[in-house]
Amino acid sequence: MLIPPSLRRAAIELYDAYTHTPLPRREFLRRLGVLAGGTVATSSLLALLENHYAHADTVPVDDARLQHADIRFAQLDGQPLHGYLSQPASGGPRPGVVLIHENRGLNPHIRDVARRLALAGLIVLAPDYLSTQGGTPSDEDRARQAFAEMDPVLARRISLAALAALRERGATKVGALGFCWGGGQVGQLAVHAADLQAAVVYYGPPPASDEVAAIRAPLLLHYAGLDTRINAMLPAFETALRAAGVRHQLYRYANVDHAFNNDTNPARFNAEAAALAWSRSMAFLHAQLG
Repeated sequence: MLIPPSLRRAAIELYDAYTHTPLPRREFLRRLGVLAGGTVATSSLLALLENHYAHADTVPVDDARLQHADIRFAQLDGQPLHGYLSQPASGGPRPGVVLIHENRGLNPHIRDVARRLALAGLIVLAPDYLSTQGGTPSDEDRARQAFAEMDPVLARRISLAALAALRERGATKVGALGFCWGGGQVGQLAVHAADLQAAVVYYGPPPASDEVAAIRAPLLLHYAGLDTRINAMLPAFETALRAAGVRHQLYRYANVDHAFNNDTNPARFNAEAAALAWSRSMAFLHAQLG
């Protein structure tokens, strides 16, 4: 079904409200049905808006160049923290990256991104931030609700534990990269970890302005031109970064949506912007981490 651009735009904005407010699914579907004006159109829009993890493996899990496994990387208040570790099979000392997922948890797309980073020569640990709640659920609504209610101190402690775990595994230098909710957590890690050596944020909410002066790591910041929710926060963030003298590169990608890097989401993925942001991210990480 051919979807008019105006309807596509309205549906994407509704989906953003659904995934970040969070809006109850029943209400989201009701509003989507009103927008679409019919069952067939609603189904077409849903297929466009929702992630399709069957297409997540751009780097096959059996790629012989890599080693990867689900691991327990730390313990927090008596509870194990789990994550996905991916690294080059050739071994040897390498820089490490904490990869922080969106507000859907540790899913097949994030595991694939971990393998992409490992192919670039990095040791990658992608923590499951719902480890202490039994792990990422298959129901994405449950996951989003859990993240909406998560204690920010707990999220920060998990990030710091992942950073320490990479150092314990011999990472020569350590950075962090995150998307959406995870991008916000990368910002928090930069505020609270003086030994973080590089931070890459994809369309994540920035730290509070009064926290920015604590940042020591250089930042690479990617934002989507159509992402009005996050972009409204950027003027104050940029002012604080300049005032504090924080080293940073900030890019806005015109005419693309929040989550433009997520190639399992047909509505918002933008191949050109994703490729450009990825090339910049790899160049940045290799320059900062060596």
